[in-house]
Amino acid sequence: MMHKLYGRLDAGLQTTMEGTVRLFLHEKEEGEDDRRSAGSAMRKYYYPRQAIAVFDHDGGLLKEQSLGNLHAFLPASIALDKDGLQFHTLHGSQMGADGGLRTVVQRIRTSPQSAVFIAICQPMEDASGDLELLGGILCLAIPFTMILTAAGGWFLARKSLAPVVVMSECARRIGAKNLSERLPVINPHDELGNLATTFNELLARLHRALMQQRQFMADASHELRNPVSVIRTTSEVMMGRVERGVSEYREALARIGDQARRVTRIIEDMFTLARADAGGRELKPQDFYLDELVTEAARAAGALAERKGVNIECAPALETLYRGDEELLRQMLLNLLDNAIKYTPEEGKISLRLVQGDSSHIITIADTGVGIPIEARPHIFERFYRADKARSRVGEANGVGVGLGLSIAKWITEAHGGRLTLQHSDSDGSVFVVSLPAHGITRQLDQ
Repeated sequence: MMHKLYGRLDAGLQTTMEGTVRLFLHEKEEGEDDRRSAGSAMRKYYYPRQAIAVFDHDGGLLKEQSLGNLHAFLPASIALDKDGLQFHTLHGSQMGADGGLRTVVQRIRTSPQSAVFIAICQPMEDASGDLELLGGILCLAIPFTMILTAAGGWFLARKSLAPVVVMSECARRIGAKNLSERLPVINPHDELGNLATTFNELLARLHRALMQQRQFMADASHELRNPVSVIRTTSEVMMGRVERGVSEYREALARIGDQARRVTRIIEDMFTLARADAGGRELKPQDFYLDELVTEAARAAGALAERKGVNIECAPALETLYRGDEELLRQMLLNLLDNAIKYTPEEGKISLRLVQGDSSHIITIADTGVGIPIEARPHIFERFYRADKARSRVGEANGVGVGLGLSIAKWITEAHGGRLTLQHSDSDGSVFVVSLPAHGITRQLDQ
């Protein structure tokens, strides 16, 4: 800004100099001498707040027009042999100019041997006054602007952060009892809307997890209540009368033992799933023959199937070297066979087959049981799920299953990078298929 003010001052001095030089040269063409030409030029030109003087080539004053007590002069540092405009500045109180003085000098040749110097001076008070006025304006404008900016920023911040306040208050109200509530999403396309949507998705996942946990606890309590009630009732009845025969005691203890094994199975299955959910059950990979494991599982389940009158057929398989957790895979096969035995009637048949593939090994368990209703098939791998009351009674009458076997089998299969699916089910029986990657879990462990 200061540069522009002084530039405007120099432009005014230059304009005055150009006009004076034209008039002076015109008078010289009329035949006037230097002194008369200078005087005539000064009379014809208007010099607002400027002082002008004309000097000969020796520095002698020919003519001047002062501004009050301000007189134009030749600065000591002027180059006497230079024809162009020469600007000089005097600061402080000099020559009657308190704010400083700006001077422009130009040499004009009047003959080959002589020349005159025209000097025009102007006080710098005008520029200084403009600067002082600008400074005063800025002193008033800057605080006002700051206040206005602060007020506008506060208003905009309050308006833009209003959704954050609403989201914060809503989030503060959400707890375990009302996880179904969600944060308001005013604009789903901006950053806050994206944040609220992401937070709502997190709440939805937490809600599902909490509901599953509550359902798991309720189902577990329900499953444990029946055997515990049988154990307690049996013991109370036996203790109610002193005289009892040995056969009655043996029968009561056998009943208590069956229910105790049922409770043990429930607790073990729940512990297995809890460790799986928490990541506490790490796989223990080792090399073994998968065909031998399938044969051993069929032989182990054969005793239970024989008592029920069900036949298990295990088709011969090629030698299949595999790397995985042998203990868990054995449990997976026994769970699937146990499930097939429960729901297969007497004189039924269960087929177990292992087929090698380039990318996966396929294990098929097919039974001639009662089948699974269509509406129940999407839920059979859910924990504690029972297809229907009739099917549940069949299972309870033939074993100690509580609806966790298929869930555990599915987890074991997926832990090995495989997949467990219900391929087919109708009144003639069901077919479960286990697909395991041919390379085992070696690559997963390396990653």
